[in-house]
Amino acid sequence: MKILQAINKVPGGLMVVPLFIGMLINTFIPNALKIGGFTQALTNAGYPTFLAMYLFTVGTKMTLRAAPAMLTRGFGIMGAKVGIAVLLALAVSHFFNGDFFGLTTLAVLAAMNDTNGGMFMALTSTFGNKEDAGTYVPQSIETGPFLTMLVLVGAGLAVIPWLTMVSVIAPIFAGAILGNLDEDLREFFGKHEPIIVPFMAFTLGQGINLKAVTTAGLPGIALGVSVLVITGLVCIIADRLLGGSGVAGAAASSTAGNAAGTPQAVALADPSFAAIAPMATVQVAASVIVTALLTPMLTAYMYRRNKNRTDTKSGS
Repeated sequence: MKILQAINKVPGGLMVVPLFIGMLINTFIPNALKIGGFTQALTNAGYPTFLAMYLFTVGTKMTLRAAPAMLTRGFGIMGAKVGIAVLLALAVSHFFNGDFFGLTTLAVLAAMNDTNGGMFMALTSTFGNKEDAGTYVPQSIETGPFLTMLVLVGAGLAVIPWLTMVSVIAPIFAGAILGNLDEDLREFFGKHEPIIVPFMAFTLGQGINLKAVTTAGLPGIALGVSVLVITGLVCIIADRLLGGSGVAGAAASSTAGNAAGTPQAVALADPSFAAIAPMATVQVAASVIVTALLTPMLTAYMYRRNKNRTDTKSGS
């Protein structure tokens, strides 16, 4: 049986498929895994551990050996993406009392400020150049719930103790130190990162009841389209202003699979978000799938547009 191949055909499959399996079990047979011991460790209670492991492996891939031009463009694209995410999330919070047609501030922020790194690297390697791919080094700072927590706290929308904030970034920081000190360690942990993702996703799903999030479908799809159009536009503009072709900006118009775990991570830090975290999780997961389908199309479009311009100039 080609189970892994089938899972990989689903956009963000290693995150999305286990997530929904966990939700199905929790919805229809919620006590199936609550038998104690190692088996029960695979329920929602194990999520923080798997998240910490994932953040550590992500940290090992943050290198300091990137060319200045890559760093400048990377920070520019990241700043544009996170900046527009913050503006829209704050608009939802202040003008719509935290709920814009079923989309919460938490869902908007989590979906918009975290780029799918694997897709970005694949797309820039195919349609861009080495500099385009290298811009992801600073963008990788977006990974995980830390930036979302930082924005929510800074805007006065969440009350999260500073030690909790430190505990989120500490695994990333530790991984970054080891990854920069030892290239072999960076390669080892980076190679094994995908192993952690399904377990993290499954335990996350174990805390969500599908019956409570049946209205998340259409808003989730709308969220994905908004991520593509809005963040894609600002990232393309930022990329071109900083000397790029726009391909890297277009490739950044996605939602990372791990972003689906951000709402629950925020809820663990601030229980006031516990009620909306399940629906936000499903909406962000929907955005992961929608952008995984549409972001390659936008990137290919930017590539063809640039190629046509080059061919036209060469012909004239």
